[in-house]
Amino acid sequence: MRLIVLLLFTAILFACNNEEKDPLLDGTAYAPLTDSIRQSPTNADLYYRRGRLLFANNEFAAAKRDLRQAWTLQPREDIGLSLATALRRESDDSAFVFLQSARRTLPESLALAIGLARGYEKKARPDAALEICDNILKVLPNQLDALLLKADLLEETGRNAEALQTLETAYGYAPFDVELVHRVGFAYAVAGNDKLLPLTDSLMQLDKEGIHPEPYYFRGVYFEKKGNSAEALRWLDQAMQHDYNFIDAYMEKGQILYNQKRYNDALKTFQLALTISPTFADGYFWVAKCLEAIGNKEDARTNYQRAYGLDKTNGEAKAAAERL
Repeated sequence: MRLIVLLLFTAILFACNNEEKDPLLDGTAYAPLTDSIRQSPTNADLYYRRGRLLFANNEFAAAKRDLRQAWTLQPREDIGLSLATALRRESDDSAFVFLQSARRTLPESLALAIGLARGYEKKARPDAALEICDNILKVLPNQLDALLLKADLLEETGRNAEALQTLETAYGYAPFDVELVHRVGFAYAVAGNDKLLPLTDSLMQLDKEGIHPEPYYFRGVYFEKKGNSAEALRWLDQAMQHDYNFIDAYMEKGQILYNQKRYNDALKTFQLALTISPTFADGYFWVAKCLEAIGNKEDARTNYQRAYGLDKTNGEAKAAAERL
């Protein structure tokens, strides 16, 4: 019996000595928290604080250990969210499995529920994600995160009319949320919905300094959907005048010109977009399409290759480069 006790004491002492010799945790940045943890090894906040500090300093493996220990000691929403973020550095699957478990541990946590719904979205399981959103909205119909995620999911599954209705509901609860207003405006524009016109009138009137291109861009998209390309181009030019660097307007204008077979004009527009964002994959893709259309196959192939090099998901660019 005395031998067992002695062995246990030796093991504990060895573990403590190992911790004392940890070059990372005893470094200047972490030493105060490490000392506090030695004195209070069951204090979840100490592990949580050290874990977040480690994560901020890109010490991801050590951060994950600390955050997991904090969660074990005290399963809390803030700790769970931080641990899920750390686990995503390892893999989305690890974070997803944890969020499933965390949701069972803290079923009242909205943030963890939204996190799990996003996990289902990444796994291409929109029905499961929508179910979580709908369950939240039954209790809290004005929960913006759930409304916006639901709109995303509906768009991804081609249910655009329902997505727009959901965005309108969210907008009704948060009419002064600029990002949300722009999202509603773009949805109206893409749908060719006449509600866009009074909305953009309001946005233009509120923009006293004339620095926001979005309402003009939305009108450009709207008129293109209505089949009025000349009016669309006029509004897109106004968007660029309000913000020279607003790349979406260049891309929309270039595609309209391309569809009109005005390939040289389209090419110039896409090339201007690339002066604003030289690593924009879609810019190179459309430059390539224009070059191919005017018969410059060699330069077209080079630009298709650039597009694919910057965006490996662009299978069309890869196929076009191989074809040429």
